[in-house]
Amino acid sequence: FTFSIHGAKNFPFRKQQSDLDVELPDQTPDDAYLDALEDGVRRAIQAARADLAIYLAGADPYFDDRLGRLALTKGGLAERDRIVFHYVRSAGLPLAISMAGGYARRIEDTVDIHVQTVSAAADL
Repeated sequence: FTFSIHGAKNFPFRKQQSDLDVELPDQTPDDAYLDALEDGVRRAIQAARADLAIYLAGADPYFDDRLGRLALTKGGLAERDRIVFHYVRSAGLPLAISMAGGYARRIEDTVDIHVQTVSAAADL
């Protein structure tokens, strides 16, 4: 079962269909993204009946990403991680995390976003 939340007009332009796709308009900010994410994660966990969750924690939704088209702040991305971790943990699922995407104008921002995810996971 695959759940994908992504920019509707982002690369690749012809996307593979997931079991649950949530396509967002360009420049979607934190609040709208997080609302859609929370609903999607709940629905995905219920529908998947999985034994394991694999989380591709992309940094490309960041507002200053050169290739991403969304507008999340670092705080919004931290909340994204918290939401995913909360629902996966509440479902009793083991979680594997992989860094994915991230093309910020400043490489330090991409690194910071990924470190933030790994640190939050380690705190669990």
